[in-house]
Amino acid sequence: MEYEENIHPTAIIHPNSKIHSTVKIGPYTSIGEFVVLGEGTEVGNFVTITGHTKIGQFNKIYHSSSLGERPQDMKFANEITYLEIGNRNTIREFCTFNVGTIQDKGITKIGDDNWIMAYVHIAHDCHVGNNTIFANNASLAGHVDVDDYVILGGFTGVHQFCKIGSHSITCGGAMISKDVPPYIRTTSGWNPTPSGLNLEGLKRRGFSTQSIATLKMAYKIIYRDGNTIDEAKILLIDLAKTSPEVNLFINFIDKSNRGLIR
Repeated sequence: MEYEENIHPTAIIHPNSKIHSTVKIGPYTSIGEFVVLGEGTEVGNFVTITGHTKIGQFNKIYHSSSLGERPQDMKFANEITYLEIGNRNTIREFCTFNVGTIQDKGITKIGDDNWIMAYVHIAHDCHVGNNTIFANNASLAGHVDVDDYVILGGFTGVHQFCKIGSHSITCGGAMISKDVPPYIRTTSGWNPTPSGLNLEGLKRRGFSTQSIATLKMAYKIIYRDGNTIDEAKILLIDLAKTSPEVNLFINFIDKSNRGLIR
């Protein structure tokens, strides 16, 4: 594309890239051949965006991030795979997001309205939902699913193939190696355990007092009453008949592959 007023002259822009006329690009940034940048997106200084990467509207990408680079996977053999980022995301300094691999769906995908702080790593084939917060140095290994409204504390690490359920929160430094159900908070350190509901997050998102009370009952069924997961699921199905928010627990149990944190 031709040089525009809002693209710094030191930026290196491949002529085949697709960049909306409103995009702003800072000094010494590199934009690759297959990159698509949507309306109103701002890209800071010394950023590299490469690979088959599509970034939506009104994102703010800060300095020195690397987006769309090949995955850190020794099986990768230059297959065409993708990174897709939605709208209105904030991506702070020194973040690294990789494209997917053919061993999975071939795409790393990040939704809308996420607040992603400095030094966050999102590896190949991860799927991140909407309205999440990743604090500094949170890292996802490959094939991780993070649902909506999740908060990852600083230096949280998530093992490959793990799932993090909606509205949950991890304590700083949590090393997650099993699936984290919706609504709960975790302890810190290796093999973190559940430590109740994410009450403050639920209140901020408008959950009623009655809904929170019901979720406390669901938490007790899973973690306090000595039930197996199969036994807990039967009780949760009954509870969900009058409290649909419990369905998030049931659906999460159905899709869990690595087992729930206990």
